[in-house]
Amino acid sequence: MTTPDGPVVTRRWGRFGFIFAAAWTVFLFQPFLDGWADRGHVRGWIGMIATLAFAVTYLAMFRWSHTRRAHNEFRPPLNQALPVMVALCTLAAIMALAVGPSGLSAAVFLAVSAIILLPAWLGGITALTIAVLVEVISTAMGWGSGTGLSLGVCAAAFAMFGVTKLINRNIELVREREESERLAVQEERTRMARDLHDILGHSLTVITVKAELVGRLLDIDVDRARTEVADLERLSRDALADVRQAVQGIRGLSLPMEIARAREALRAAGIEAELPGSTESVPTGLRELFAWSVREGVTNVVRHSGATHCTVTVGEREVTVVDNGSGCGECAHGNGLVGLRERAVAAGARIVITHPQPGGFSLHVLKEEVP
Repeated sequence: MTTPDGPVVTRRWGRFGFIFAAAWTVFLFQPFLDGWADRGHVRGWIGMIATLAFAVTYLAMFRWSHTRRAHNEFRPPLNQALPVMVALCTLAAIMALAVGPSGLSAAVFLAVSAIILLPAWLGGITALTIAVLVEVISTAMGWGSGTGLSLGVCAAAFAMFGVTKLINRNIELVREREESERLAVQEERTRMARDLHDILGHSLTVITVKAELVGRLLDIDVDRARTEVADLERLSRDALADVRQAVQGIRGLSLPMEIARAREALRAAGIEAELPGSTESVPTGLRELFAWSVREGVTNVVRHSGATHCTVTVGEREVTVVDNGSGCGECAHGNGLVGLRERAVAAGARIVITHPQPGGFSLHVLKEEVP
């Protein structure tokens, strides 16, 4: 989950991680105290100032790296990280020169900073180099063996490497979850838009055809015109109910109901219809897809074909809508058929569109048997 401050995992890491980072600066007290003990000399003051500046720079680096993670960046660019590392190394060198062996305690913080700021391979090499330099400087300056501190540098670098990998992995998981949620929302929006298009496209087409029929019947057969007006009212109420159900995401089409609606729509358009009398042979898993196929096919026949005859056949694994009109070139790539193709693919079926001779349009939805 993302908040205004970034993903929850990085926000929590920034809150508690900064406290832990500040707590570890207790190991810088010794070089500061050594500088305080030598405050009668300039080098003592230089040691104290360098120690304080190192602690502040280290904490600022830690906070900066967290801020970048909060914006889904695993680490800063190399051209920004290197100046920070150079500043920390310079202050650490001044500490060692000013206060002596206690100043080498900054080496642990340098190794941790390298792991945080630099790419994994470069951070590892830098941490190892720091560990070797601690041993070399301790021996060269006569400060005794630096092996313990060198091992501490390696251990701190290894621990921070593990922590960094864990944080980065958590960030990746958060990203993946957010992407899944975004895709789910997008898919739901697409489904709703597709369903609303199909519902309103079919219903408004039938309502328009009936309204035209009523206009012609008013001067010829008033009683039949009243019947058609009643049908218009029923159709509009059904369309409103379908829209409400689609918005609620609970709509499932009924194949027998769609065939009944197809019969009514074709009759109102003056198109002779041949429709199946039974749909019992259609498996449950294909009934909704076939219902959408009948709805889309008949809607295109009524709206675009100019046909006088339409045949709908339904089988166990296929449904076909064929007319004898002038074809449907403009609807072959329309939103309705695009949505139907998406549903067919989701159901493991395919759509075949042909143009029978000498004229007409055929929509064939087929669920192929799995070998």
